[in-house]
Amino acid sequence: MSNIVQYPFEYLHSEIVKFFVDAEASKTRNEPNAVTKLEHMGFRVGYALAERLSKDVPRLCSELDTVKFVCKEFWSAVFRRQVDNLKTNHQGVYVIFDNQFWLLTPIHYLQHSAFCCGIIRGALTNLGYSGIVTADIVQAPAVKFNVTIQQRI
Repeated sequence: MSNIVQYPFEYLHSEIVKFFVDAEASKTRNEPNAVTKLEHMGFRVGYALAERLSKDVPRLCSELDTVKFVCKEFWSAVFRRQVDNLKTNHQGVYVIFDNQFWLLTPIHYLQHSAFCCGIIRGALTNLGYSGIVTADIVQAPAVKFNVTIQQRI
């Protein structure tokens, strides 16, 4: 993704994360934490984007086809590139590798990845699968997203 196109989204994402982290530091009530809020926001964004991006795509018949769609068309639309690698155990567990994931900052890895986990989960839900998405950052900017499909909706 060119820096000109990438920068506004990267900056907006950083400001959203900062807003929720700052709000969490000053909260006094029992309310969801920043990571939960960011994941829910990402879910809504991913759900809506998947709706838009899949409207002209033939029905995705299998779980694997759905995850491949997320890794190719959906990922390209959101992050302007395809994933670097996709692995599966063929039992509902998928690992998505992105070695140049530009939305991370060194300070708040967990918070910055929460929004993106939500985007992936929202897309999968819109495409008919519920699941759990987590991110592992071993060495930034490389990210490993673990997707566990729970059931067909």
